[in-house]
Amino acid sequence: MAQAQTIVLAEYRGIPVSEITKLRANARQAGVYFHVLKNTLARRAVQGTPFAALADQMVGPMVYSISADAVAAAKVVHEFAKTNDKLVIKAGAYNGKVLDKAAVSALASVPSKEVLLAQLLGVMQAPVSGFARVLAAVAEQKSAATAA
Repeated sequence: MAQAQTIVLAEYRGIPVSEITKLRANARQAGVYFHVLKNTLARRAVQGTPFAALADQMVGPMVYSISADAVAAAKVVHEFAKTNDKLVIKAGAYNGKVLDKAAVSALASVPSKEVLLAQLLGVMQAPVSGFARVLAAVAEQKSAATAA
């Protein structure tokens, strides 16, 4: 909990073990801590953290997705919930705020940190590469004019 940025709670009633195993494998690949925990233990773990407001939502058979990446937990659970209607997203927390199901879905639609950094780098490189192309074209015209 100390390094977590996001927690997503989902009810998993009626999901076969094989499906949960696939979900765990996907979570592991994304760097998400994905486990079924006792609700009393989870409530104690969030005490004194920015996730303490989630304690009221920790009721019933819950699976806990916890990630240090801001969107990884939401993405993993949301993607699985799209294909399996028995996994019901109940709540989440990010940046000290409790999220409902719609907010967790919105968080899941945000691109990952790596994608955002790549987009930023592309935007930053565009003016420089455009300027370099203009300089190359001017140099080519001058060399063509002197050769003729």
